Amino acid sequence: MATIKDIAKVAGVSVTTVSRALNGYSDVNEKTRQKIKAVAEQLHYSPNVLARSLVVKRTKTIGLIVSELSRSEENDLFTFAVLRGINDCAGELGYDLILFSTNPKKQKEKTYTQLCRERRVDGAIIQGIRVDDPYLHEVLNSQIPCVLIDIPVESEFVGYVSTDNVLGAEKAVSHLLGGGHRNIAMMNGHDQAFVSRERLKGFKKGLSRAGVRFRKEWAVNGEFREAVAEKKTVDLLTKYPEITAVFCASDIMAMGVIKGARALGRRIPEDLSVVGFDDNILASYVSPPLTTIAQDEYQMGFEAAKLLVGMLERKDSPHKKVLDSQLIVRESTTPAEKSQS
Repeated sequence: MATIKDIAKVAGVSVTTVSRALNGYSDVNEKTRQKIKAVAEQLHYSPNVLARSLVVKRTKTIGLIVSELSRSEENDLFTFAVLRGINDCAGELGYDLILFSTNPKKQKEKTYTQLCRERRVDGAIIQGIRVDDPYLHEVLNSQIPCVLIDIPVESEFVGYVSTDNVLGAEKAVSHLLGGGHRNIAMMNGHDQAFVSRERLKGFKKGLSRAGVRFRKEWAVNGEFREAVAEKKTVDLLTKYPEITAVFCASDIMAMGVIKGARALGRRIPEDLSVVGFDDNILASYVSPPLTTIAQDEYQMGFEAAKLLVGMLERKDSPHKKVLDSQLIVRESTTPAEKSQS
């Protein structure tokens, strides 16, 4: 394997000149730089990434830390879309990506800083953590650059990417209200998810703007799981049969709501309109196809990687990005037969 000494010998320059030329230093004459690059290509030179990282103190590697990634996890569709976006952006910007899967037990054994230093990443993107997650506190006190997915925290070393969840929920409520629905329930996620709090806030705002009273007992938590949402729907509709529509904080839970309603003999959308959130790959294939609020998970990942690399390479780079959402109307919603007070 060719070394920089071999390149220096063929090019007739010093080893230092070769090193500085290949590492992009501006004090090397452009004609000399091009000659060195041509010789390196001719000799099939491949840089020693580890040795270079020891010199420049950077590995050009970023980490994606995902909380509780498992075979049975229902939200992996979201995670995979985010991962694809991160991977594509990192590749375009010349960075490698390492995936870490963690959970509360692992977090007790190894801190965020230890994990990043042991794996020699320059910075990290964290997805799927709860607002009470122990890593969140560590991130805020670490000097290792980090971008959070769906946790709106910003500091010198921390940035975030999210969707405008409040506005997205308002769009869903406006769609249902526009169809004459007034008895609208919400299947939320769980209290320790930032998106749950924001989507509930948007749900309340949408109702308030139309003069419709928010009923706390009609907003239940489905924990972002289909089976839980199904059970909660049976309980909710049995107790409050006057409900004509449900806004769900995820498509996965919307599918559970549809199953629960059908178990009670309720037709979708004739007896109950259902709106999801995400527009995951399954949303258009369920029966009936799901009306939902689409967010671009791939772009969230792409923007997260873009923000992180910007933080690593430029001190004045932006630290946050909030993406818009879109209402996708399909067949799981229909106008109410009559407005209900």
